[in-house]
Amino acid sequence: MQNIAPSYTEQLNARLKSFFLSMQEFFEFSIRTFGALGSTRRYWKDVLNQMYVSGTESLPIVLVSAVSIGGLLTFEIGNILTEFGAKGLIGRTTAFSIIRELGPLLTGIMLSARVGARNGSELGAMKISEQIDALRAFGTDPIAKLVVPRLVAALIMFPPLTALCDAAGLLAGAFMAIGYHSLDAAFYWNPVMNFLVPKDFYVGFLKPPVFAILMTLVTCYNGFSATGGTVGVGNSTIKGIVVSCGLVMVFNFYISKLVFEIL
Repeated sequence: MQNIAPSYTEQLNARLKSFFLSMQEFFEFSIRTFGALGSTRRYWKDVLNQMYVSGTESLPIVLVSAVSIGGLLTFEIGNILTEFGAKGLIGRTTAFSIIRELGPLLTGIMLSARVGARNGSELGAMKISEQIDALRAFGTDPIAKLVVPRLVAALIMFPPLTALCDAAGLLAGAFMAIGYHSLDAAFYWNPVMNFLVPKDFYVGFLKPPVFAILMTLVTCYNGFSATGGTVGVGNSTIKGIVVSCGLVMVFNFYISKLVFEIL
């Protein structure tokens, strides 16, 4: 009996073709989104709504995550430094780790999960129910109406959320250093205030706008690409979250490397 199953090479070619086609569509989607930024004022009420829903309502999960990571980081770092008699470096090490890396990375991942899931599920449901096609039929650009407000809101809200994440992580670290490692408050905060340099803040606050763009474009694109009913909406949402979180981690590394090589 003749084997009609596709060979491995055929499957690989099909996957590569699908991947490059998706990348082409994604870049076209991104260009159209940036080209529609001029409509921001027209949809400013939508921007304000997205700022509240995606930004303000995300504050609890960001703060809880920051407190957990900040306290755990200081706990582990303190145990290691105490063995070497370098307990006074707890504050400095915690501050560098949170402001340069963990604060923006944690905020980016949390928001990619929460806001990205919302973007993908809402837009995917609109695509399946043909609401996006209805917008086009009435002469409204769905990207300007649905994607641009989400992108602008993310660009506005990600940096302050990152700053609050940094502050919460440092405060949690201070409580852990003072309460568990018996470190005087001055020995924790003085290195934090005196050894941080502008480059540390450049690294930490260059990342949120990049993460906001990546998260919004990837999750919205997957929402716009949803097919196959409710199952397809779920699959597109999961795909958007996974890809955006992966891109956040990859760009986190390269932004740090780039800034420290330039400055």
